[in-house]
Amino acid sequence: EYDSLALTVNRETADYFERTTAVPPGDAKSAANWIMGELAATLNRTNMDITQSPVTPAMLGGLIKREQDNTISHKMAKEVFDAMWKGGGDADEIIAARGLKQMTDSDAIEKLIDEVLVANPDQVAQLRAGKDKVLGFLVGQVMKKSGGKANPQQVNELLRKKIKQHE
Repeated sequence: EYDSLALTVNRETADYFERTTAVPPGDAKSAANWIMGELAATLNRTNMDITQSPVTPAMLGGLIKREQDNTISHKMAKEVFDAMWKGGGDADEIIAARGLKQMTDSDAIEKLIDEVLVANPDQVAQLRAGKDKVLGFLVGQVMKKSGGKANPQQVNELLRKKIKQHE
């Protein structure tokens, strides 16, 4: 209900929302979050109206599509949004130009996890002893090794699985 009210505050915002969700997969909730969040904040910062946005609904819809198909993470999506705002092209052009494609190859991620586990035996021992907060540290180390490109959710799942296998 809140989203509906916010998105229909004026005709221009409602139209922008409708055109954004017209891009498959057409996720209304993600579109609402981006429009009321990142887009609204940037419009406010630059003192612009939604009709003046350099990020068109089609561009935002394309960005949402790439976030949802796990081509990029949400953090990467914010970077892509900034580049789109500055005239860097659409999401696919920016992702290709900046090499932002998220790593989702399980074998490649597992190799990084193995390296991190070998390099951090004390933290692995703490994790096995029940100190779950150490998991965040280890995930962070894998993310660092991947240059921030590994899918964080996948890293978490694979790391947990690998730790259980070696108990």
